[in-house]
Amino acid sequence: MSASKFFAGFIVGGAIGAIAGILLAPKSGEETRAMIADGAKEALKKADETVKEIQSKADDVVSDMQKKGDEIKEKLQNLINQHKDKEAEA
Repeated sequence: MSASKFFAGFIVGGAIGAIAGILLAPKSGEETRAMIADGAKEALKKADETVKEIQSKADDVVSDMQKKGDEIKEKLQNLINQHKDKEAEA
């Protein structure tokens, strides 16, 4: 599952839950507004945590890719040097 699909599902699910809660809750307008505000704050907090987690994982992937790229570059350079040494000996 891609991160964008997960994040979109997270947002849609939160919105559906909030709407259902508002429609089914027998509370006064003031209580409902407070509940909406609290729900929005919690949703933003969770969204921020999710974005930070995804960013951290992406940073890890980029770092791993850079390390592997450096390893491949080093191996290729060694092969080139070996080939040049063999040509110089001949």
